[in-house]
Amino acid sequence: MGEFTQDQQKFVSENPFVGVATTLRDDGSPHSTVVWVDASDGISFNTARGRAKERHVARDPRVSLMVVDPENTHRWVAVSGRAELVDEGADDQIDRLAKKYLGKDTYPWRSPTERRVTVKITPEQVDSTGFEG
Repeated sequence: MGEFTQDQQKFVSENPFVGVATTLRDDGSPHSTVVWVDASDGISFNTARGRAKERHVARDPRVSLMVVDPENTHRWVAVSGRAELVDEGADDQIDRLAKKYLGKDTYPWRSPTERRVTVKITPEQVDSTGFEG
């Protein structure tokens, strides 16, 4: 299992840097999208039930997620592994992420018909640069 270190966790949790999550389509081709990243309990991102990311993970749990410092592109962390879809706490998570990324207490684009879900990644491979020493 890959190790998501404390320095990497701090980098992700303390900075409002977006990530690029890659899931696999039905035909096996990669599907990459920008996501808000949570590192408060491992590493995860949030989406809604029925969206491509959720459908892809439900069918094939292999996921990768990369977060790059926009001010120093030589400082980044990439996590690859298997994801699980977790409903419990997903609404609270999207509100925490809205605070981190927008400075708002609640997620402003919430739809009464959508169900939020956390995509929690169990790291199998962690790569990074800019965390030495």
